[in-house]
Amino acid sequence: MIMSSNSYRESLEKLRRKVYIQGAAVADPMAHPLVRPSTNAVAQTFALERQEQYKELIFARSHLSGRPINRFTHIHRSTEDLMNKVRLQRLLGQRTGTCFQRCVGLDALNALEITTFEMEQDLGIPYHHRFNKFLQQVQDENAVCGGAMTDPKGDRSKRPHEQADPDLYLRITGENSEGITVRGAKCHQTGALNSQYIIVMPTLAMREEDKDYAVSFAVQADAPGLLYILGRQPSDTRKQEIHRADIGNRDFGGQESLIIFDDLFVPWERVFICREHRYTGRLVERFAGYHRQSYGGCKAGVGDVLIGAAAALAELQGVDKAAHIRDKLVEMVHLNETLFCCGIACSARGRASSSGAYLIDLLLANVCKLNVTRFPYEIARLAEDIAGGLMATMPSLADLEHPQLGPLLRKYFQGIAGVESTCRLKMLRLVENLTLGPAAAAYLTESMHGAGSPQAQRVVIARQADLAHKKMLARRLAGLEGESS
Repeated sequence: MIMSSNSYRESLEKLRRKVYIQGAAVADPMAHPLVRPSTNAVAQTFALERQEQYKELIFARSHLSGRPINRFTHIHRSTEDLMNKVRLQRLLGQRTGTCFQRCVGLDALNALEITTFEMEQDLGIPYHHRFNKFLQQVQDENAVCGGAMTDPKGDRSKRPHEQADPDLYLRITGENSEGITVRGAKCHQTGALNSQYIIVMPTLAMREEDKDYAVSFAVQADAPGLLYILGRQPSDTRKQEIHRADIGNRDFGGQESLIIFDDLFVPWERVFICREHRYTGRLVERFAGYHRQSYGGCKAGVGDVLIGAAAALAELQGVDKAAHIRDKLVEMVHLNETLFCCGIACSARGRASSSGAYLIDLLLANVCKLNVTRFPYEIARLAEDIAGGLMATMPSLADLEHPQLGPLLRKYFQGIAGVESTCRLKMLRLVENLTLGPAAAAYLTESMHGAGSPQAQRVVIARQADLAHKKMLARRLAGLEGESS
């Protein structure tokens, strides 16, 4: 079923969830001003389906049914699929200027497809069969899936089973002939309130003593036992203002939640890992790799918006011809395209797994994400440099409508002649939104910690680097073959 943006919103309104926003229970979160912009961003993934020029990117062909499906429900079957994913993510970053929230679920689906295939081959348990039934339903419904991996973790020096409170990592608390019961929480859940299903994965490679924490499953987003608490973002109350120009990005935004699992029951047909701890490391590494690839697309797309805003401000302020401004814009483009290059490169170097799904090159995916922990911050710094201090000090744009204040603001905030000063002020608000305001959570903080902190990428890069091979190359050219180290 191909949904429109409106039917997607209507499907969310039918969900009956326990949601809290700023200390108050909210019966209809979709109508809340702190949530609505993020729903608009997800809805763009449905709006693209109606636009002919984007059909190559937004649609893929299901390996299960052979039908065209939304790419955010697709299992990659070629390097072209992997590259089209990154291209689509860049496009959506450009269109929304924020996080559009379907990437985590897509990456979870692909990581689970490979891992459950291996588990069924090795163990004889029909995990892959269960997963494919769920996947078929997701594809038929064109459903939005939220991927839930990050646990609160408590004392980071201790393993899950060593925690003073055993619920600080999500765990299995019961099991019977019908399914399992779980308890715990998942943090930083991007787009949780805009998801129709929640896919849960372990947050790290588990050991035998942590086997109760080795669990993966999928549930409907309004399953009994789920509680959502909306997270705060910088300047998020701007979204509640009547004068929408002060938001910076009038239509779109991101959203994260804490999800609490209070003795949630999961039927066996939706359980994909149950105490098989040996497979958790594979799942975590694959999911992380796919999601680190994703950042080469979405962050480049948002970067395009920020670069465009900085270039527009330079022109509006009459400094676009200055050599140092041109140099800064070129540096911003260079950094942004490097992110995109890494996303494309790890996709082009992808290979088929045993299930037939294509996995990215893990080394290059981690190089991509490590660059993402740095480059957007420099792009944002340069954008703030070009924008100037007025970005963070100008009065409300509502003052422009005041009969006495409006003319004064237009007079004293005028840029180049012939262009209304409101153009400059609105562009400044957009830069503020991306670098200091609500979108900064998606563009900057998420760049640092999303899909793992910088150290997580360094660990994988060290493991994948094959230094022994590099030393052999150097020894051969230095004439040291056969010599002891």
